[in-house]
Amino acid sequence: MRVMDWLWIILAVLAGLGAGVLIAALLRRDTGDTGLRAQMLAQIDAMRAEQGQLAGRLGQLAENQQRTQGELARTMTEQLGQVSKNMAENLTATREKTAKSLGDLGERLSLIDKAQQEITALSSQVVELQHILDNKQARGAFGEAQLNDIVTDGLPESAYAFQHSLSNGKRADCLIRLPNPPGPVVVDSKFPLEAFQKLRMAEDDAQTRAALTQMKNDTLKHAQDIASKYIISGETADAALMFLPSESIFSELHLRLPDVVDKCRALRVYPVSPNTMSLTLNTVRAIMRDVKMRQQAGLIQKEVESLLVDVTRIDERIAKLRGHFDLAGKDIEQIETSSRKISSRGEKITSLEVETPQEADAPDLLAGERDS
Repeated sequence: MRVMDWLWIILAVLAGLGAGVLIAALLRRDTGDTGLRAQMLAQIDAMRAEQGQLAGRLGQLAENQQRTQGELARTMTEQLGQVSKNMAENLTATREKTAKSLGDLGERLSLIDKAQQEITALSSQVVELQHILDNKQARGAFGEAQLNDIVTDGLPESAYAFQHSLSNGKRADCLIRLPNPPGPVVVDSKFPLEAFQKLRMAEDDAQTRAALTQMKNDTLKHAQDIASKYIISGETADAALMFLPSESIFSELHLRLPDVVDKCRALRVYPVSPNTMSLTLNTVRAIMRDVKMRQQAGLIQKEVESLLVDVTRIDERIAKLRGHFDLAGKDIEQIETSSRKISSRGEKITSLEVETPQEADAPDLLAGERDS
């Protein structure tokens, strides 16, 4: 029951008590009116009876309220225990998830830290590479080292030579020993980086045209130097390779300056990038393998010719041996004929009747008797 209900009940009881007290006072004051007094007393008794009933109801209500409070307290206790249990389980699960999340976060942070260290190392390497590329000599050495790695990985050791000196006193970065034709091919490394950097940093069309013009002039100058230094009739092939150690520069030449590529080819100098150089070396390996197969085919033909000569000799010797076997067969036949004759004669001899030793002695005994 709500608190307001209790308040109304209490007020009703108090009002009843107050009315009873008021009536009692009136009765004391008006003692002369006996009938009214009796009526009032009857009403007071009725009110007292109602008060008793009301007190009983209040007691029952109090008992019900106490029982309800007990059940409510028990229910609240059970629900509080269940809530506490659920909260404990949720806190445990949350703690485990938090610990796992923290562990995963720690691993990710360690990976991020490792990646950051690698990025820092890579940044330092990029800065170092930029310093190398800013120096012309170091840049040339970088291109030669890249060419060295590609050729070393792509060809056998006997198929190339680095820093090879030619008859004109020039030293080639790399000489690929191809058989005639076409003959040894010279590969020279060039790195027109300044013009390419200006092209990348160009902010307007005028700067772009100026950078392209410089790239064109630098590339053609390199091609002319290679053609004049490294193409020697009777010593090298009638073409040479210009190795550009940058795919970006190679792409810019073919996309924006195709006329420069055509002029280089007219000079019999062919620009190659690291990727196209690897493809070229695949072709070189195929040519060398074909030449080696042809050489091996010549050796095989010689060996087959020698083998045929030996087979002819074997045929002759087999024929001679067959003649010997024929003679031996005839001798064996004659021997077998003689053997058969001897056997036949032996049979005839054994079939003859000859005298036994007793029969041979008998005439001598008779002769003795006659003599006696």
